[in-house]
Amino acid sequence: MLKRYKTVKGYGEFELIIQKSKFIAYVERTETEEAAVEFINKIKSVHRSATHNCSAYLIGEHDEIQKANDDGEPSGTAGVPMLEVLKKQGLKDTTVVVTRYFGGIKLGGGGLIRAYGKSTSEGLKATGIVERILHKEIIITIDYTLLGKIENEVRNSPYPLLDISYTNHVQVIIHVPMDKVPKAIAWITELSNGQAVIKEDITLYRELDFTEE
Repeated sequence: MLKRYKTVKGYGEFELIIQKSKFIAYVERTETEEAAVEFINKIKSVHRSATHNCSAYLIGEHDEIQKANDDGEPSGTAGVPMLEVLKKQGLKDTTVVVTRYFGGIKLGGGGLIRAYGKSTSEGLKATGIVERILHKEIIITIDYTLLGKIENEVRNSPYPLLDISYTNHVQVIIHVPMDKVPKAIAWITELSNGQAVIKEDITLYRELDFTEE
């Protein structure tokens, strides 16, 4: 599993007019090729009368599956530029469909490349990008006498507090990025003077809005 990667938040769309042609970008997170194809076909069914429904998608941790379709536009002027935008932004598990309604003015090869690239970029911007970061769930079991100190320190730490459960002992559950787990365990051990029982539990992704630095 990748420690971190970028993808889209989910579904999104954006419409723009270029030289009287209407371009509508549709974006979706798709974690399998079947989901990507299903999404493309869904958009095509909605826009059967469109001049073109061009598409591109990247699937897999290492972009194992990459497809681009010009859907009748001159070869290399639609699907490939769309795919290149996805690659340039470092996105994974993402599908884009750009629907075009021809407005009567031909754009030429360069114009088409720019139009489909811009439509994809604007569609991604409207949808939003997230970074999925691999975390380990850490369960900290302590006596009640340590609760105030541990809870306060955890709430002021960068590690998200998921839950606190109260039985014979107290269990504090936090999420820690995978590359910070040893440091976090050492920190908790020191805070509790070695009295905490620390267990590494499930591995999961947490999503954070991604913004360019």
